[in-house]
Amino acid sequence: MKSGHSFRTLHTDFILCRMRVFLAVTALVVMAGAASVTLEDLEFNAWKLKFGKSYGSVEEESQRKMIWLNNLKLVLEHNMLADQGLKSYRLSMNHFADTDNQEYQARFSGCLGSFNMTKARRATTDFRKAGGAAVPNYIDWRKMGYVTEVKNQHLCNSCWAFSATGALEGQMFRKTKQLMSLSEQQLVDCSQEFGNHGCEGGWYFKAFDYVMSSGGLEMENTYPYQAKDGMCQFNPKNAKATCQDYIVLRSGNENNLQYAVAVIGPISVAIDTSRPTFQLYHSGVYDEPTCSSIKLTHAVLIVGYGTDNLRQDYWLVKNSWGAQWGEEGYIRMSRNKDNQCGIATVPIFPVV
Repeated sequence: MKSGHSFRTLHTDFILCRMRVFLAVTALVVMAGAASVTLEDLEFNAWKLKFGKSYGSVEEESQRKMIWLNNLKLVLEHNMLADQGLKSYRLSMNHFADTDNQEYQARFSGCLGSFNMTKARRATTDFRKAGGAAVPNYIDWRKMGYVTEVKNQHLCNSCWAFSATGALEGQMFRKTKQLMSLSEQQLVDCSQEFGNHGCEGGWYFKAFDYVMSSGGLEMENTYPYQAKDGMCQFNPKNAKATCQDYIVLRSGNENNLQYAVAVIGPISVAIDTSRPTFQLYHSGVYDEPTCSSIKLTHAVLIVGYGTDNLRQDYWLVKNSWGAQWGEEGYIRMSRNKDNQCGIATVPIFPVV
C-alpha cells in the first residue's frame, strides 16, 4: 500500500511539474510577443486610427510603415533644429506621412497645367501707383469675412479651381457683403474649352476666362464637389458669382503683391510645393531656400500677410488639403526672401 501511494504521489508531482513548466513557457511566449510590439508599432497604429488609414495587404502595410518611419526620422530631426531656434517652422506626422516624396510629387505635380502666360488675356500690371498710400504691416482677410472654410481637393488635381473660387469668393464678398462658397466642381467639369483639364490640372486665370464667358459660377450647395471629372451640369439660373475681368500682377515683385493683397483682398498664386518639408509642414514660417521660384506645382490663395515675433515676414496662405494639414489648413510662407517658392511669380485676381 505504501509503495502504491508513493507512486501516485510521484505521478501527481510529475504532472504538476509539467503543468508549471507549460505555464512558464506560455508566459514567456506571451511576454516575448508583447515585447515584439514596439513603441513604433503602437505609434504607427495610433496614427492609422487618427487618419483612418487601412491597407490592402500585409506587404503594403509593411511598405507604408517603412516610409512612415523614414518620415518620422525627418520630422524628429527637423523639430530638434526648430527647438534650438535653427528652423523657423515645425513638421508633423500628418496624413501624408505614409507617402514618400516621390509618390507625393507624382500625386500633386500635375495640379497645374502647362504654363504660358502669353495666352492670358491680360497684360501684367504694376498695381501700386506712384505716391500710393502706405499699406498696413499686417492684414488677415479671414477676420473681415472674405474667406470661406478650408476645403479639400482630395486626390483630384484641382488646386487651380480652389484657388480661383477663393479669389472670386473674396471679391464677391467685397461687392455684396455676402460670403458664398463657390463651386470648384463646375470649374472642373465645364472649363476644358478654356485650356483646363479637370482633375488632371489647370490654371486659375483660365478658370476666370471660363466664368467670364459662361455668365457665372454656381455655389457649392447647388453644384457640389465630387473630387472627380464629370459632365458639365451648369445651370445659368443658379449662377451667383460673376467675373468681368482679371488682373495679372507684375511677376516676382513682392512689394507690388503686398499692396494688392492689402487693397484688393485674397489673391490667387502658384508655388513650388515639391519639398518633403512642405508635405509634412505643421506650423511656423515656412522658409525653404531650396524650393524653386519657376517650377511651380500647386495653386493656393494668399489671404493676408504679417511679421511674426521673430521679425520674420510671411504670407498667410490658404491651402486646399483640408484642415488637418498645416495650421488648420493654412501655411505661413516666407515673404521678402527673393520670391521664395515662386509665390509672386503668377499672382492674379479677378474683377467682379
